[in-house]
Amino acid sequence: MYRLVFSQVLQRLDAEAVHHFTVSALALLARLPLVKRLLHRVFAPHDPALRVTAFGVHFPGPFGLAAGFDKDAACAEAVAALGFGHVEVGTITAHGQPGNPRPRLFRLVRQHAVINRMGFNNAGAVAAARRLRRTRGVPVVIGVNIGKTKVVPEAEATADYVASARQLAPLADYLVVNVSSPNTPGLRNLQAVALLRPLLTAVKQVADATPRRTPLLVKIAPDLADEDVDAVAELALELGLDGIIATNTTIKHGGETGGLSGRPLKARSLEVLRRLRAKVGDRITLVSAGGVEDVDDVWERILAGATLVQGYTGWIYGGPLWAAHIHRQLLRRVRRHGLKSVTEAIGRTA
Repeated sequence: MYRLVFSQVLQRLDAEAVHHFTVSALALLARLPLVKRLLHRVFAPHDPALRVTAFGVHFPGPFGLAAGFDKDAACAEAVAALGFGHVEVGTITAHGQPGNPRPRLFRLVRQHAVINRMGFNNAGAVAAARRLRRTRGVPVVIGVNIGKTKVVPEAEATADYVASARQLAPLADYLVVNVSSPNTPGLRNLQAVALLRPLLTAVKQVADATPRRTPLLVKIAPDLADEDVDAVAELALELGLDGIIATNTTIKHGGETGGLSGRPLKARSLEVLRRLRAKVGDRITLVSAGGVEDVDDVWERILAGATLVQGYTGWIYGGPLWAAHIHRQLLRRVRRHGLKSVTEAIGRTA
């Protein structure tokens, strides 16, 4: 049914307009307690065999929503009620900004992919913090992804990230430093270890000082050379980070300017995951994102060493109950293999 609606209606509409409508509808749903709780009871993962613990945080299921959808922390509860095991909000910047000029979001339907050059459009850290302080009506693990404000020069990037962390780290179940989006000029330069070390060190001091010590992760690009992936992994171990998210979107494509996500990213994302697992083992939590479309992809990432897996573009093509369907199939996969828990599968082919 959804495929018919997508091909006959949604595909003909402006991609960003559909995105904003969807976020608004979910934000409305998040304000309807009875409906939200009913959906959560029916579609959210509840079976103990799907539970995962990562960096001290308990997740009801390993499959979550990647950053980029809920940019302002407006609808995380509703997203969780539709079956995601966690929701990563953002990317959020210290100062609100409109992002890049439109058009800036493009579907590549045949490739099951999307190109975006949104540019971290969001209302800023203070506004997001106000929403995150609200009492959660249903259980939901919320990660907060922070990035650099566009107008802030590279030399002041650390202070900009720290300003966001001070607002958001106390309210997050985990915090992510995003230095890998291709849509903020100069941002990917911060992945160089010489620049990344002081940035992560400063943000980690803020995260460590929160009442519950907020876990800190870094998100990297698929376009890093293998030796740079290794260098970031070594830095994460050195600084005592809690995890690495691999990967963001890629600029290696021949389409519109911006980052490509979806099916074409699958192979490289898996390759980076395997390289990280070989480098860090189970000393750091690995979160795999990029090109995840179905339960086979989720299972493959878990076997390769990912404790958590994230998707986003696949939701566009898979429909509103995509995550719930993946978690149900994942539970069947766990039982078919005679495992007591999905955690027993982590890293089996690494």
